[in-house]
Amino acid sequence: MALTRKAVITGIGIVSPIGVGKAAFWESLCARRSGVTISPLLADAEFPVRIGAHVAAFDAKQYIRPRKSLKVMCREIQMAVSAATLASDDAGLAPESVDPDRLGVLFGSEMFYGELEELIVVYRNCREGDQFLFERWGARMTSDLFPLFMLKYLPNMAACHVAIAHDARGPNNTIALGEASSLLALAEAARVIERDHADVMFVGGAGNRLNLTPMLYRGHSNLSRPHGSPETASRPFDRGRNGLVNGEGACVFVLESESHAARRGARIMARVLGGGQSYGPVDGPAARTSAPVRNSIVRALRDAGVNSCDVGHVNAHGLSTVEDDALEAQAIHDCLGETLVTAPKSYFGSLGAGGGAVETAVSVLSFEHGLIPPTLNYDDPDPQCPVRVIHGEPMPLATPQTALLLNQSGTGQAAAVLIAAP
Repeated sequence: MALTRKAVITGIGIVSPIGVGKAAFWESLCARRSGVTISPLLADAEFPVRIGAHVAAFDAKQYIRPRKSLKVMCREIQMAVSAATLASDDAGLAPESVDPDRLGVLFGSEMFYGELEELIVVYRNCREGDQFLFERWGARMTSDLFPLFMLKYLPNMAACHVAIAHDARGPNNTIALGEASSLLALAEAARVIERDHADVMFVGGAGNRLNLTPMLYRGHSNLSRPHGSPETASRPFDRGRNGLVNGEGACVFVLESESHAARRGARIMARVLGGGQSYGPVDGPAARTSAPVRNSIVRALRDAGVNSCDVGHVNAHGLSTVEDDALEAQAIHDCLGETLVTAPKSYFGSLGAGGGAVETAVSVLSFEHGLIPPTLNYDDPDPQCPVRVIHGEPMPLATPQTALLLNQSGTGQAAAVLIAAP
């Protein structure tokens, strides 16, 4: 069933490797400027893969009050709360313009991991000579770590801090399903408004795939080894792709009912038409297929009450791994034929749970500026990826002015959301 009480986007806040704030972000997209560089953190740690997409020009103290609250926010949470402040300012969301009991928060999130610098003292105190004594870990953790250490890293704390900062007393929830989290949060926030449980929602996501703690755990077998400059490493759907690039970032939208936006004279940037989700196993013989992506697309179109010909462009997950891109491309081709495709991860890689929201901002800003940014590093089309990738130059936005947003997680979830120009 299509949404009946329509949800619209009226503000955007972005903290990304290619810009903080929507103006800087869009300028980088137009200039085809990548955010992927040699990472000083990874290089200093002598990690086998030394490239990544950092948010370089970011100072949370510019956006977060009181400053003492920074002590209980890890970097991901700081980016999320900062993005929410930017989104509120962009939407012109004055405190008197919304009932706090009708203002909610819904975030896409994931595991936030402690920094190695915080854990190193504990580790050293658990060693005796060359031996690590596991039985000491519990006692040393409680005595050597900052007492509120856990509060810095709980996945739901981004949504909590945003609610505190903006006096949002309405629905508050967090979805933690990896790279699919942000789109699932956007679809659910639209449902909250449809159900008349809120008038306005802060919705978005934050993630950091550059933290050394999870990188050491996950390994580096699926990461790109660029043959040239770091900027060429993320190559969605290109024949020469050889792995993903890790990054960090956050994006938050102000989502509100169309009637509420009209009452306060807000500028509408995009409309949420519908969403779909699916799941497929990722382990076992022949487990990986294109079915979850295909099913999420079909369900999103059905939910929005539209046909495949009503999709103007696809904002693809485009992870830049050999298998993932081929499966996603096949699903897009099966469902949408020759619909144009752009892949924002070519600019900043995988931002984890923050990726879907930051990528969504690309299409929302495309509506505003009348241009769809091209995919970077798409030089040699891969026959295994039968999609029409926008590359080289931006593509003028044409009718229909809609975008289908796609994301998938490494654990099998697939999400699709259809949005439209105002």
